[in-house]
Amino acid sequence: EGSARVRWLRDAERYQVHMDVAIGPSFAPLMARRMTSEGVLGAGGLMPRRYQEETRVGLSTRRNGVQMDAQRVVLANGTERPTPPGVQDSASQFVQMSFMFTLNPALLKAGSSVTIPVALPRRVDNWIYDVVGEETLQTAVGSIKAFHVRPRRESPRQGELTAQAWFAPSLRYLPVRIMIHQDAETFVDLLLDAMPTLAEPER
Repeated sequence: EGSARVRWLRDAERYQVHMDVAIGPSFAPLMARRMTSEGVLGAGGLMPRRYQEETRVGLSTRRNGVQMDAQRVVLANGTERPTPPGVQDSASQFVQMSFMFTLNPALLKAGSSVTIPVALPRRVDNWIYDVVGEETLQTAVGSIKAFHVRPRRESPRQGELTAQAWFAPSLRYLPVRIMIHQDAETFVDLLLDAMPTLAEPER
C-alpha cells in the first residue's frame, strides 16, 4: 500500500515533470522516491536538461542525477555520453510518448512498438515499449478507453524501475494509469483520480 502523484508543469517553452511514489503510510513511508525532469519544449517534443531522483529508505537517502544538452549526457558519476536524438529520462518519457501519440495516433496499434532512448543515472539505453491494445479503465472520473503500452525489458538492473502505461486518446493521449515495477512482487499502481490540469512551474 502507498501513494503516488504525477505533476506536469509548463511555462511557455519550459517544463517540469514531478513523479512522487511512496510505499507504506504517508507519515512514515518504508520507501519514497521523487523523480524530477526539467527542460524545454521543441519541435520534436520534450528536451530534458536535468533529471534528479531522490530515494529514501528508512533514515537513508540516496540522490542521483543526469545532466543533458544537445551534445552530451553527463551521468551521475561524471561519465559523458553522446546525446541520442530524442533522448528522455525516467520521468519525461511518459509525457514524450503522449506528444508522439498526439502527432501520430497510428503508433498506437496493437502489435507495434515504440523505441525511446532514455538517460538513466548510470547509463543511456534504448527502451522498447510494445502496444498491447486498447482497454477500458474504470477511474474516479468514469470509464476511459486507453491504449496499454508495456516495456519489453523483463530484467532491469538492480535499483532500476520499469513502468507500463495506459494512454487515453480522449484526454490528449495523456497517461491515465501508470504501473511502476521494482520487481515481480513490488509495484505501485497509479490510476487517474481527477481530470488533468496545467500548473505554473515551481519557483
